[in-house]
Amino acid sequence: MPSLPPAPSAPVPLDATALERLRLLDPEGRNGVVVRVLTAFEASLVRMLGELAAQPDPGDAIAVADIAHTLKSSSASVGALRLAAACSELEQRLRSHSAPAQRHDIERLIAEGEAALAAVRAMLHP
Repeated sequence: MPSLPPAPSAPVPLDATALERLRLLDPEGRNGVVVRVLTAFEASLVRMLGELAAQPDPGDAIAVADIAHTLKSSSASVGALRLAAACSELEQRLRSHSAPAQRHDIERLIAEGEAALAAVRAMLHP
C-alpha cells in the first residue's frame, strides 16, 4: 500500500493554473468569482475537516470516502492539488477494499486540508 508524502509544514500555494481558470470565468473581476469560490471552499473545508475529526477510530469507510470524494473535486478546482491527490488516493483505496478508514488516513486528510485552508486564507486575507 503506497504511503502519502508528509504534509507540508507551511501552506503550499494554490496552483496558479487552476486559479487562472477561475479568473477566466470573471476576467474583469466584477463579480468576485475567485473570492466567492475560495470563500465557499473555505467554509466547506472547515465543515468537512470537522466531520473527519469526529470520525471514530477506525472511521466509517463510506463516510470518509464520501468526504474525500467531495473534497477531491472542490480542492482541485481551487488549486489545492496535494489535498486533491490525497483525497483521490484515499477514496479509491476505501471504495476498492471496503476496509475502515484508519486514524492515520483521517489525520493525513486533516493535515492536507489544514495546509490548503491556510493557503486559501492567505489569499482571502492577505
